[in-house]
Amino acid sequence: MSMQWRRRTILTAIVMLLLGTGLPATILADGGGGGDERANLPRGKPEDPDYAAGVRAIKANRFAEAIPMLQRVVERDSQNADAYNWLAYATRRNGDAAAALPLYEKALAINPKHRGAHEYMGEAYLVLGNLAKAKEHLARLDSLCMLGCSEYRDLKRAVEQYEKTGKVSATH
Repeated sequence: MSMQWRRRTILTAIVMLLLGTGLPATILADGGGGGDERANLPRGKPEDPDYAAGVRAIKANRFAEAIPMLQRVVERDSQNADAYNWLAYATRRNGDAAAALPLYEKALAINPKHRGAHEYMGEAYLVLGNLAKAKEHLARLDSLCMLGCSEYRDLKRAVEQYEKTGKVSATH
């Protein structure tokens, strides 16, 4: 976790407390576009082993391996926006950006404020050459991220790179 991110998190917490709204659970979530897993996991509810294994596979760049695990998760829990987001991400990174779009849409139908899904869907649109749709998700992230967030910064960098080179980084 970077020092800048920690400072921003502390500043956000102070602002939220001063405004009397309390500390939102999403402040506790890690940066990046993965999802809001910690915010959405009810206390005391064990994590789905397929979900955990699927996320581990993604983080090890084993996207094809992650897909069936995450498919089982969404079959059991059709309201798991994080699982749909990770399934879409694995599908896109496995080479099928077009098939990922409806999965991202499902994640956003469940949770329209899912920052990870907005970031990754924007990146999928860049892979497909649709800069305008990617910018729509960037604008949505801008409205969701009061003091900025890693999802906004990551998609902004990807959009800027696409505008300069017409390509998307292999890590997106």
